[in-house]
Amino acid sequence: MISDYIFQLVDVLLLLALFIDAPWAIRGNSHCQRGNPAVIRPHSVAITEFGAVGDGVTLNTKAFQNAIFYLNSFADKGGAKLFVPAGQWLTGSFDLISHLTLWLDKDAIILGSTNSDDWPVIDSLPSYGRGRELPGRRHKSLIYGRNLTDVIITGDNGTIDGQGSIWWNRFRNETLDYTRPHLVELMNTTGVVISNLTFLNSPFWTIHPVYCSQVIVQNVTILAPLDSPNTDGIDPDSSDDVCIEDCYISTGDDIIAIKSGWDEYGTSYDRPSKNITIRGLVGQTNSAGIAIGSEMSGGVSEVHAENLTFYNSSTGIRIKTSPGRGGYVRNIYISNMSLTDVKTAIRFTGQYGDHPDESYDPKALPLIERITIDDVTGQNIKYAGLLEGLEGDTFLDICLSNINLSVTSKSPWTCSYIQGYSEAVSPEICEPLRETIIPDHYSGCYYPSHHVQSSSTETEVPDCHGKLMVA
Repeated sequence: MISDYIFQLVDVLLLLALFIDAPWAIRGNSHCQRGNPAVIRPHSVAITEFGAVGDGVTLNTKAFQNAIFYLNSFADKGGAKLFVPAGQWLTGSFDLISHLTLWLDKDAIILGSTNSDDWPVIDSLPSYGRGRELPGRRHKSLIYGRNLTDVIITGDNGTIDGQGSIWWNRFRNETLDYTRPHLVELMNTTGVVISNLTFLNSPFWTIHPVYCSQVIVQNVTILAPLDSPNTDGIDPDSSDDVCIEDCYISTGDDIIAIKSGWDEYGTSYDRPSKNITIRGLVGQTNSAGIAIGSEMSGGVSEVHAENLTFYNSSTGIRIKTSPGRGGYVRNIYISNMSLTDVKTAIRFTGQYGDHPDESYDPKALPLIERITIDDVTGQNIKYAGLLEGLEGDTFLDICLSNINLSVTSKSPWTCSYIQGYSEAVSPEICEPLRETIIPDHYSGCYYPSHHVQSSSTETEVPDCHGKLMVA
């Protein structure tokens, strides 16, 4: 499995090198600054001190568990660091602790076991009511943490490989007993930094912070085959104050998917995803570059995304929901997006997805409002937009501006149960959005508090503290 990805990693490096001279290239300016992956822990051990063998064959689950158990004694003494040196370290699931840095050296590879027995079964999430794929429980992620504070997963671009093909095949063959595991899941955790690593072949969603606060995901590469099922890149779920920056992601499902619980369970748990910043994101997918939903019953708001580049993908931006979801998606601002060879630039789907059980309320309609998408260019786009709200539940205050797409379809826009405004959109926007934003409807559109209406190419944007800078 590792050898299969050598050439793909080389391709990624060459691709990123080509980006350097492009006008939408990721620059090196870091704005996710709440955490410091280089924080010095006063205590440090190597995984080899606990009997681990990095030959890619020896199972090292006990070594990881014992090392972390030992380091837990330093949690109240400034924390500790677990160093993973060069080698291939096969392991099953293991739990992290508070005030821990898990550090992977440059040539270190943590390999997920291909034996499902090494991925324990745990309770379903309360905001989902069951496993996402099957009723009942679910497999624990390879790297897992719950009720923690101050967790750092980083290194010198080491690799975490879930070896997910066995799980993808079981999904396709319908032989799963429980919902597939994520690669990394942190639950009820505050102060998370995940940076400077490569993640490969997740069995299911790759990085899943759920019920978390103060999360940074920065300078990571996430890869899985484009036909791998449900291998989302990063899925903030019922989490707040999340910053995702300078990442390259190529997977079989949404590059970023923002979620907040499923139907009546998400409504009852009532923890929204909010204050999410996404910046400097490049990738390709068979699904969407950035998706919101379809599990959004706890609500999603204050999402700001900018400097986005998606290519060879199904969709650029997508909002997915359904009758029975309830909840809301509002105050979303997306700007400076470049698309190439993308089927649909912008897609809203009001009838999407399944339900956890028969107890959902079909009259629980989602509220979708105040969505602004600004400064979008696209080449070889089939459809500019498929914007489909719900009968009796119109999506409101949808604002599109400064959009220039080269579209191959003779019917570039399809719109139903949508209300909003537009400015400088090509090809010509659909009728429900033809009222102009300026001068009468600017206040009806959502813009971050820093936004200044101006024709200047210099715009003030917030960093991940909310401080203003010039971009």
